[in-house]
Amino acid sequence: MALDPATFETLIPSRFIAFTFPHPSQPDSLLRVAVLDAPIQPADSPRVAAMFVPEHRESDWIFSTESGHLQLLLGSSGISRLILIGNRPINGHCSPIIYYRAINHDSNGIEVSLKPLLLALSPKSLFENGMPEIPILSYEDNVICRVVVERCVGSFAGEMLVEDVEIESSSDVGECVKREFRRRLRFKRMPNLVQTEIRLVPGAGSGSDRLGIGEVEFRPDIEVLVHPYLAPMVASISLISSCIEERNQNGFRPKALCVGVGGGALLAFLKTQLGFDVVGVEADAEVLRVARQYFGLDDTESIQLIVGDATNVMEKIAYNANGHNLGYLGVHEAENGSYLWDDNDLNNKFDIIMVDLDSSDANDGTISPPLEFVQKHALLAAKMLLCDFGILAINVIAPSRSFYEKLINEFREVFHELYEIDVGNEENFVLVATKSPTISCISDCENSFLNRLRLVTSGAYMDSIRKI
Repeated sequence: MALDPATFETLIPSRFIAFTFPHPSQPDSLLRVAVLDAPIQPADSPRVAAMFVPEHRESDWIFSTESGHLQLLLGSSGISRLILIGNRPINGHCSPIIYYRAINHDSNGIEVSLKPLLLALSPKSLFENGMPEIPILSYEDNVICRVVVERCVGSFAGEMLVEDVEIESSSDVGECVKREFRRRLRFKRMPNLVQTEIRLVPGAGSGSDRLGIGEVEFRPDIEVLVHPYLAPMVASISLISSCIEERNQNGFRPKALCVGVGGGALLAFLKTQLGFDVVGVEADAEVLRVARQYFGLDDTESIQLIVGDATNVMEKIAYNANGHNLGYLGVHEAENGSYLWDDNDLNNKFDIIMVDLDSSDANDGTISPPLEFVQKHALLAAKMLLCDFGILAINVIAPSRSFYEKLINEFREVFHELYEIDVGNEENFVLVATKSPTISCISDCENSFLNRLRLVTSGAYMDSIRKI
């Protein structure tokens, strides 16, 4: 069915239209053209921009889905309409088994040829001051090559994929560029957001280190944290390091509750590098299956997993921690078939709670934590689960300054002190809340836990913790 050109003369919030168009230089080929209007239109003059899909990434959810298109639009400040143009995927899939980034791909010719199309797809109001120029946005990331390891579907997360990638690694001037290999978990509902990322190293007997993705077997390296905000989250434990050291000296392992498991990188790190007993809460059992199979999550010892809604599970555990029966509340659905608590442990609470959750609605943009977690009842449940010196560390991606200020105010009503760590990527902050004033009863030089923490995380993050 032919499109009416008048369709695009007005901006309609959240309207998404995709169609095919003849390729100007390849007569037998078609382009896929997708047009998306911003969910909230600016009060001033509209701005229209276009983006060409990188060659061989046409089937990547970032470019082939409405949710990915929306995230691209929301990431381009002030854009009222974003037009995506790329080769049409053949039978829903046109990317090669292994994607390699194109080198020196020149799109100037096609940009000139398609200028009349871009003008035809622009709203009438854009022409009030004469013939407009449609800026061409470029998409850049650090992926050199990638291969999809598995696609699957979860009951809550929906469609997801595991992919191995080789990325560009920053290096000092004069040094050879390092080859960095990573494994990533992404959800189709939020394709531009990497849910989990871990480092990969060649497996034993893999041969030459010049081999790359698809040419050698890799294994997960769970002894380092590569996701930008995880090391700062772990660095927040330094606020209570003397209490953790005292617990260790008395023969008790510290306890952590991780709300949002994903691939399990944080849980595995807390267990292997810092000696924590860890409980993880994840909404989707399929995500946990993927974490075990591809990301090295081993919950056979010192890690226990629960499938369920984060807020509901926290409230149930908090209820149990205050003397009520756990099985009655349904938390007996521990993924590994065991209960959470040792009957001989009189202090059934956590030293730290770490929250890594994002909004499940792409229309909200990238928001962390989701709004439902910031409700007072959820924060009170978290506080009830903390031991007297415990802390809550939460990954924050704020869509606006007002959102962040509101978040801080909600936390102030429940917790005693608030601290902030700037991750340094212009996107994430780590917000840390304490149940009681932080104290230090052991000198730093005598604190072996603090020395270990500084060794396995960046000391710079520990030194940049700021009280707010």
